[in-house]
Amino acid sequence: MEKKWVLAGLHEFPGVGWKTLQQIVAYDEDWEHAIEFTAADWRKRGLGPGLSLRLSERFTWDWIEAQMEQYDGKGIQVITRLDLEYPILMKETAQPPWVLYALGDTRLLNGLSVAMVGTRTPTAYGRKVGAALAGELCALGITIVSGMARGIDGVCHEAALQAGGTTIAVLGTAIDVAYPPEHVSMYRRIAEQGLVISEYPIGTPGHPGMFPQRNRIIAGIAHGTVVVEADARSGSLITADKALEENRDLFAVPGPITSPKSRGTLWLLKQGAKIVTEAKDIWEDYEAFLPAAKETKKEAVTGNKLTDEERRIYHMLEQGITSFDDLLVQTGWDFGLLHSVLLSLIMKKTAVQLPGSVYQLI
Repeated sequence: MEKKWVLAGLHEFPGVGWKTLQQIVAYDEDWEHAIEFTAADWRKRGLGPGLSLRLSERFTWDWIEAQMEQYDGKGIQVITRLDLEYPILMKETAQPPWVLYALGDTRLLNGLSVAMVGTRTPTAYGRKVGAALAGELCALGITIVSGMARGIDGVCHEAALQAGGTTIAVLGTAIDVAYPPEHVSMYRRIAEQGLVISEYPIGTPGHPGMFPQRNRIIAGIAHGTVVVEADARSGSLITADKALEENRDLFAVPGPITSPKSRGTLWLLKQGAKIVTEAKDIWEDYEAFLPAAKETKKEAVTGNKLTDEERRIYHMLEQGITSFDDLLVQTGWDFGLLHSVLLSLIMKKTAVQLPGSVYQLI
C-alpha cells in the first residue's frame, strides 16, 4: 500500500489531529512504516500513552482499507499532500490540510480561482452584486470558490452554475454532509459541474469551530478573495484575514455607508483592500493568467495535451518564473523526474528555460 494511504489512515484515526500528524511526519521519514510501530515508537514521536497504545493495536492495513472503502463506495476521492492533485497554493499556506476529500473535478484545485464570500443574511443589493460578479468572472474562465453557506456563498455558487461556469464548495462539515440542509440540491449540482471538498472525514460530528477552520481553505486555494457584503462581525472577515495572512489578493465591494451590512466591507477598504465595482476590477489583476487557464481547460476537453506531471509543473509556472531548485522542493520529486518533465514542456513549446536554471511559461 502506498505512503499516501498511511497518511490518509493517520488522518482518519481517532485522536490524531493536525498538530499530532505534524509531529509524526516531522519526526523522521520512517512514519510510512507506521503500521509496524510499537507503543514505544509512537511515544518517541510525542504522543500520549493512551493514543500510542491504541495506534499500536489498531492501526493496521486492514483498518486503513476499511476506512478507505467507504470513500470508494460513495465516489469520493481522497487527496493527500503527497498527491499531484493537491492544490499548490494551499500547500504554501501556514496550515494546509493533510487530506482533502473531494467530489467532482479535482483539476479545478490548481486552476485560476477567486473566492467570493459574505454575510449569511444579505440585502437585495448584496445578492444582485454577488450574482453579477460571479457570473461575469465565470464567463472569463475564473472558478468561483465559496463555502456553500446561506446568503452570499449560495448566491455566488448559484450564479456560477447558472452561467455554466465552474465552482468549488469548501464544506465546514464532513464531505458527505450537505449543510445547510436546503443546499442539498446545490451540493449535488456543484459535485457534477464543479467540485465539493472538505478536510473532514465521513462520520466527523459537526461543531461550530469547523466553519472558521474551513475558511482558511477557501482563502488558501484561491488566488484572491472578494468580500461582497459583510457586517462588522461577519465570519467572512475571517476568510479575509486568512487571505491577507497568506499574502493573497483581497477585494471588497463597497456598499451604502448607512447599511450595517456594509460595515465589514467598508472597513476592509479602509485597510487597503482593492475596491470592486465590476468584474474588470478583478480581471485586470489576473489577465496574464487567463490565457493559460483557458488553455489548460481546453486541454482537458480535447484530450489532455499534458500529462498529470506536466500539468502540475505548468500550474506552478503559472505563478511566475521559478527556479529548478524551488520546483524540486515544491514537488518533492527526484532530480531525474523533474528534469524530464521540464524538458518535455520545453519540447512541447509550453515552457522555456532561462539563464540560471529558471523556467517560465511561453
